[in-house]
Amino acid sequence: MKKILDQITDEVKAAFAAAGLDAEYGRVSLSNRPDLCEYQCNGAMAAAKQYKKAPIMLADQVLEKLRGNEMFEEVEAAAPGFLNLKLDRGYLADYVEQMAQDEERLGCEKTDAPKRILIDYGGPNVAKPLHVGHLRSAIIGESIKRIGKFMGHDMIGDVHLGDWGLQMGLILTELKQRQPELVYFDENYTGEYPAEAPFTISELEEIYPTASGKSKEDAAYKEAAMQATYELQHGRKGYQALLKHILDVSVSDLKRNYENLNVSFELWKGESDAQPYIPGMVEKMKQDGYAYLSEGALVVDVKEETDTKEIPPCMILKSDGASLYNTTDLATIVWRMKDYHPDKLIYVVDKRQELYFTQVFRCARKTGLVEKDTELQFLGFGTMNGKDGRPFKTREGGVMRLETLISNVNEEMYRKIQDNRTMPEAEARETAKIVALSAVKYGDLSNQASKDYVFDIDRFTSFEGNTGPYILYTIVRIKSILRKYAESGKNAGTAHILPAHSDSEKALMLELVRLNEVMENACEETAPHKLCAYIYDLANALNHFYHETKIMTEEDETVQASYIRLLELTKHTLELCIDVLGFSAPDRM
Repeated sequence: MKKILDQITDEVKAAFAAAGLDAEYGRVSLSNRPDLCEYQCNGAMAAAKQYKKAPIMLADQVLEKLRGNEMFEEVEAAAPGFLNLKLDRGYLADYVEQMAQDEERLGCEKTDAPKRILIDYGGPNVAKPLHVGHLRSAIIGESIKRIGKFMGHDMIGDVHLGDWGLQMGLILTELKQRQPELVYFDENYTGEYPAEAPFTISELEEIYPTASGKSKEDAAYKEAAMQATYELQHGRKGYQALLKHILDVSVSDLKRNYENLNVSFELWKGESDAQPYIPGMVEKMKQDGYAYLSEGALVVDVKEETDTKEIPPCMILKSDGASLYNTTDLATIVWRMKDYHPDKLIYVVDKRQELYFTQVFRCARKTGLVEKDTELQFLGFGTMNGKDGRPFKTREGGVMRLETLISNVNEEMYRKIQDNRTMPEAEARETAKIVALSAVKYGDLSNQASKDYVFDIDRFTSFEGNTGPYILYTIVRIKSILRKYAESGKNAGTAHILPAHSDSEKALMLELVRLNEVMENACEETAPHKLCAYIYDLANALNHFYHETKIMTEEDETVQASYIRLLELTKHTLELCIDVLGFSAPDRM
């Protein structure tokens, strides 16, 4: 369906043209004074200079051409030159009815220019548990991927594991000290390596911090870890086999934790997957004259004349020939372009890494790793803070495991549900998980990604205000009304949605018809918070309509059936939106 704002704009543009004015001045927007009108056009003021007339005179000219237009209930020219518009209730109801008949997409058109977009939104290190620092990347990235898919783009999510470098050597060194008899450490061993890992995820998560601590105090231990890293990266078979075990055990645990967040990835690639591309990439940068030695390190200049601050060169190799994160990220771009040919790459990363990604993107463009029309987007997110305004920590001051955070929110949600004593314990537990996820995700996504926010468990789990549970409570309220209607033996069936009988009903319809525009805008601007703002406004409009309207006691069955159809559409709209945001609603709360 064509967006309603575009339909209104077409009518107003036609009126400008009919009044002898440039049609482009007829652009319409949502009213910033909803107490006066629903839509507005400010084109007369912009046109005043060209036509050497007072804006109000031009607005009056256009007004005359709009009189009698069936799209509008009321059109008014207001000083100094606004055109205030209110939609006809019959026209609005027809548009809403068309949305309701499109059960799959509710009138949302897919993009006419689909792209293949690869999005990097994971970044966990293997052998380490997910912590709260991983939350925002996962939640924001997943919602952007889902919104993009809904709008018709080919979205590919890559977890981009940290599975290379010294951390792997540290694990190998500690494991060798603990279990030197393992065949992986016998350089003369030529048989098949065991299929089962010699450690569990719990043991692995304990091994790494222990090894890291030892390396900071024992120079010989760190040297052994660096040697193990070198041998791993140069193909020692026993170490390669252990790396596979580490990846298998870690990925299995990571998948379980991401599933608890309703987050998934199409690709489970890591830094190690980029390693084969590094030698060829480095050699080409040298041959093409982009890479040069600076104080022993291999670098590429990425500064530009328009820079207002210093942008250091992008380091490709350290003076000892070792690769860096820059090297791995650039090589990752090489294989992504080679295997997937994306039109766009989006990196959902902490905003404090902006300078780093500026260097990487510029280097990739300058050295021809990406095509000229390939988009590279850095989507930097702010920090999740505690009530003290500082990065979120445990009570002991450590970094909280993500699993612990989710468990805490689940328990708080379960307590609130049990306070109402409306369902058995098993159902309450399951419902608490569903609602808790909405609290965490909506609490994050309702904030603009680049901004820091305070994680307030009391506010996020509230059933009132701009929260996930409030949105779900609205959906559950609609489900309850629909159940009661069905239990009364009635069926709205194919009843048509009638023109609004009240201002609150019209206000609900006006929110519903914005879906197409909001979804498109959230996709184009990679801005899930705009979709959150929309469903909050829609939930408020629904609850206002509910409180003002006697739905179940309405005596006119045709009117009642229209109300029910409108409620069904509102439920479908809210459910569609929360699905692309990455959570769902229970049947009752």
